[in-house]
Amino acid sequence: MNVGICIRHAAQGMREKFMDAAARGFHHCQLISWEPQLWTDEEAVRIRACCAESGVEITAFWCGWVGPRIWNFVDGPETLGLVPPAYRLARMQNLMDGADFARKLDVTDVVSHMGFIPESPSDPNYAGFVSAIRAVAVHLQGNGQNLLFETGQETPVAMLRCFEDVGGGNLFVNLDPANLILYGKANPVDALDVFGRYVRGVHAKDGLYPVNGRELGQEVRIGAGKVDFARLIARLREVGFDGSLTIEREIEGEEQIRDIMDAKTYLNRLIAAQ
Repeated sequence: MNVGICIRHAAQGMREKFMDAAARGFHHCQLISWEPQLWTDEEAVRIRACCAESGVEITAFWCGWVGPRIWNFVDGPETLGLVPPAYRLARMQNLMDGADFARKLDVTDVVSHMGFIPESPSDPNYAGFVSAIRAVAVHLQGNGQNLLFETGQETPVAMLRCFEDVGGGNLFVNLDPANLILYGKANPVDALDVFGRYVRGVHAKDGLYPVNGRELGQEVRIGAGKVDFARLIARLREVGFDGSLTIEREIEGEEQIRDIMDAKTYLNRLIAAQ
């Protein structure tokens, strides 16, 4: 098990981002990309050069999608992921295009938020959503890739049922323990009882539970929230996970850098102690 970092994809400054990550002692990253216009052959060559020069390996490609995205409980179900029918077709294409780009980087794991998966399989949106995920998963399977659902907007059971209904064998979990708390969906340690065998990636992030029915809980620095990382790491070992704990701190500036480096020290200490 190792500690990685999120690197945000942008039109400029990618070499500097990779070199900075290496200088701070990171050797693994998830590449976070919300810019389909960057998914070109030329950009793939540039990113591969960044990896080679810095020695930072991309463990997963986090694939964004077009259209509105409102991160709350009111508008989120209508705007996020592949669940809303109005955006489903375009976002299916985004995920397939992003996967094709990731393949040029020799990255096999493609991650995204799929939306507020209906809790009831009889929900009118559920069958269409499952069909859409199956089509995307088949495309990735042809590339030799896996499709990872980032946790948060759905309960662990709803995610597990979706995997069972889609089939195919290349659906997995990118566990974001903070998201399960921010959305009020589960305790992340206990959630591993439901889908632990499917975890292929982890975001190291912390947060607090919601305090009203409209807004997500608050993301906080690792150690200041409700995620019990010592128990989480131990349980991840038990279910066979031995990959990257990829630090994600969704603020900017000096505080972000300080929190990331503190988290790196903290997580490495926990890993070494077990």
